[in-house]
Amino acid sequence: MFVLYVIAPIFQSVSISFYQWDGLGAKSWVGTENYVELMDDEAFYTSLKNNLIWLLLYMLAIPAGLFAALFLNQTVRGIRIYKSLFFFPFVISQVVVGLVFSWFYDPTNGLLNIALGAFGLDPVAVLANEDWVTYGIIVAGLWPQTAYCMILYLTGLNAVDPEQIEAARLDNARGVKMLWYVILPQLKPATFIAMVVTVIGALRSFDLISIMTDGGPWGSSRVLAFYMYEQAFSEYGFRMGYGAAIAVVLFAIMMVYISGFLYKMYRDEKGH
Repeated sequence: MFVLYVIAPIFQSVSISFYQWDGLGAKSWVGTENYVELMDDEAFYTSLKNNLIWLLLYMLAIPAGLFAALFLNQTVRGIRIYKSLFFFPFVISQVVVGLVFSWFYDPTNGLLNIALGAFGLDPVAVLANEDWVTYGIIVAGLWPQTAYCMILYLTGLNAVDPEQIEAARLDNARGVKMLWYVILPQLKPATFIAMVVTVIGALRSFDLISIMTDGGPWGSSRVLAFYMYEQAFSEYGFRMGYGAAIAVVLFAIMMVYISGFLYKMYRDEKGH
């Protein structure tokens, strides 16, 4: 099943990227023309730049998820309610998240601008501003992604060796020292998974952009996955070959990051 639905389509996409094809008619071999065109495509560079911003800022979900997990890893009254509230963003649809944040950013009645107005500040149309739109969508994406990282760390914290914690306490390890030298080394598997999932989530971001801005204003919030969809499946021309070329570039970037993480993990394990 994995070979049929994951591995084979990767090779098919690479193959299609060397053709000009509308998805229905005959394919026409164009060689590397699609890739050459990408090099002169401003929209491609805008999408690539936005993807790099996503990749950089999306990493904030990992420390945020860790601190949320540390807060929730307590046995106090009502902790199950808090866990449910923190976990809630992860189980709701990304479409719903996008709609909620679209209302939140609304320049007339949105909560953000009501709050700004309370401090005497002018309203900000976040999703209509080329300089702010990408950051606004990333904040929306961080909400459920933080919840996912929190779940990974909560699972990891359950496997932390209590004897090591007790030994560290006897050696007067507290607070940050306890976290850095005792807890975090035992959370390496959870951190690795959180990093890989967060990188993949940042690079394949699509649904929030589609719901909140549809790539606007003037294409300034596009990312590679959304631009691929626009080129291959929308009214812009059903350019399957060009869309596949964008997909191959996105896949290559993803593989570089994940291979780097895997190599680092292998090296660390070998060192032990």
